[in-house]
Amino acid sequence: MGNILFVLGLALIIGLPKTVLFFTRRPKLKGTAAFTGGVVLILLRWPLIGFLVELYGIFILFGDFFATIGSFAGNIPVVGPYLQKALNRASQASGGQRNAELPV
Repeated sequence: MGNILFVLGLALIIGLPKTVLFFTRRPKLKGTAAFTGGVVLILLRWPLIGFLVELYGIFILFGDFFATIGSFAGNIPVVGPYLQKALNRASQASGGQRNAELPV
């Protein structure tokens, strides 16, 4: 249920046309299929496998944002620098470029 609400919330924030455009772009189709497949697997009572497939889809879909999130997370006291390093590594691992083709 939370995954469906996440997609609906995204549509409310950036608008339905931009949401559809974001999920249907050619480089993002693999992530969209994995995310949708994960939701279907969860609904078919395969929660662990569905969660892992969904996690892969989210990593593909939103990997471009990890560097941006890392720059904000760096300002958190004590744990900020560690979060920033981890998110920047995740962004580089996903092949994402900082703010490349963001939906908004």
